[in-house]
Formats: sequence, structure tokens, C-alpha cells
Amino acid sequence: MGATSPESPSDRLRWFPVSKRRKSRETTPKTKVRDIFVARPFEGLADEPEWVALRELVPAASAPLTLKPEIVAEYGDRPVSLSTVLPMAWPAMSRRDGQVFIGLQRHVQSGDVSRDLAVAVLNALRTEPGDTVAVPALPGEGLRLQDILADGPLEITMHEGFEYWLDADQMQDATVKASLERANASIYPTVRLAAAKAAYWCRVAPDKSHVRWVLGDPEDKALDALSRLSASGDLLLGEGTKFAGMFRAHGLLVPVWDVPGEPEGADFEAPLADFTKRYADTLAIDEPLDAAARRAKQGLIGRQLTLR
Repeated sequence: MGATSPESPSDRLRWFPVSKRRKSRETTPKTKVRDIFVARPFEGLADEPEWVALRELVPAASAPLTLKPEIVAEYGDRPVSLSTVLPMAWPAMSRRDGQVFIGLQRHVQSGDVSRDLAVAVLNALRTEPGDTVAVPALPGEGLRLQDILADGPLEITMHEGFEYWLDADQMQDATVKASLERANASIYPTVRLAAAKAAYWCRVAPDKSHVRWVLGDPEDKALDALSRLSASGDLLLGEGTKFAGMFRAHGLLVPVWDVPGEPEGADFEAPLADFTKRYADTLAIDEPLDAAARRAKQGLIGRQLTLR
């Protein structure tokens, strides 16, 4: 299973999340639309951390979505799936077989990602199978994912390549197959870990891998827990590992560890399980930070990156 990045990770930190910086088919609005920033666009969804992980960490994965009955009644009953990324980072795709995909990793976005994705779904449902889906860059006010989805845990399928983009007819096209091979060549191994929700291992070099975990807890509480663990020397995932730092993505904290490159992802299930227990126990502490934890907190903040 793998991760891909449209631009070289060496331009930033090697653990910087997989992102989406390609041109897409969003259209520019003809009239000025007010943009509203939502810090936690996936808040309220059952699998908020996984939505963040699929948008920022995972390159080749998909999950079916279930629409609310009133949306099906209005737009029709077509299968809809989310995809980490689509060809050319399109926001949505209406395949010739009727399948609808929305891309989480897209080039243009407004201040409310949930609103963007909801508009992509609805516009794709309005689009005839096989036609190009037009999606506005700034959709304005309206329905969000929380309004159109029958919410529940995501049934995530990790993919080793992007063949799942295509229907049977497209797979016979030589040009499409060549493009697909190029996309697949950019993938590096990524494994979804079972020890914690929204935790992923990825190998970024023969001798270097990362473990990245999207924490679903409120940012302040999560940061305090990580600070206490740092102060007590309990922030690592075992021998040979290093806490690389963390970033903020869509209102949630994502700690990142450098881990040896030789072991496979499954080898970090037990160390991560041990850490999740330490983290949960520490998260339950409801007392002010002591001096050591306050110093550790400042150090963690100093190494933190923020993603909108």
C-alpha cells in the first residue's frame, strides 16, 4: 500500500503530509462569493480523524459513502465513494459506469472543506455518467458533508495503485494505462495501523519510515498530554525511534515519529498500542502542567506546523 506526493517531500520536511498541489477542474466563480473559514470542517462526523488522515496522510485509499434518504430522493441512487486523490487532483468524477468519486486531496479549496466536498458530491450526482464534473472554487453557503451523509465509520480500503479510479472500458485505453503507470510509480509504501484509529506507517526511504497518528481529542488536551509524556521521557515508540514533531490539520493534532526503515508497518503495532495506553492515561489527568511539562510544551509548539 502506498503514499504519493505531487511535489517532492525534500522541498519540505520528509514527514510532511501527502498533499494535493496539482491543477484541477474547479471553476472560478463569476460573482464574488464570501468565504468562511471552518477550523474543524469534519467535526461531528463519526470518523473525523480518519477524514483528516485520508485528506493529509494517505495517498491511495477509498471508502463508500452513504447518502441521506432525502438526498437520494432528490439526486438519485448512484454509488458514491471518497477517494484520497483523483486524476489531476479533480474534485469529483462521474464515471461512465455511473460511479461517483469525490477527491479529498484537491488543488483548490475554500475555507470550509466540508462544504467543498458536499458541493462536489451534489454536482457529480447532477452530472451525466462519463461527463466532466464542474465544481466551483468558492461554493458559498449551503449543505455540508454533515448534512448530506448518513454518517458512520468509514470502511476504508487501502490500494497499492490507482486502478480503482477506472472502469473496465478505460482500463483498455493505452493512453490511460500509461498515465496510470506513471501515477503508480510515485507511490511509496503506507500501511494503516490497527493499534489506533487514523494511525499510518509509511516508508519514505530505504532506511527511514514514519508513524503518523491523527488525534481525535481537543487540541489543548492533546497537547497537554503529549507535553506530560515528553517531560517524563515517554514520547517515543521504542528503541531507535525519534519524535519528529507534529502538525495541526483541520483542527486536530498529528504527532509524527521517525522510525527505522527496515521493519515493516506491522512491527509498530505493539509499540503504538503501548503508546496509545500511555497517552489515554495521561489524557485523563486533570491538573495544571508542572514546570517540566510546561517547558516540554513550549518545545513541542516550537516544532509544530499548521496546515489549513
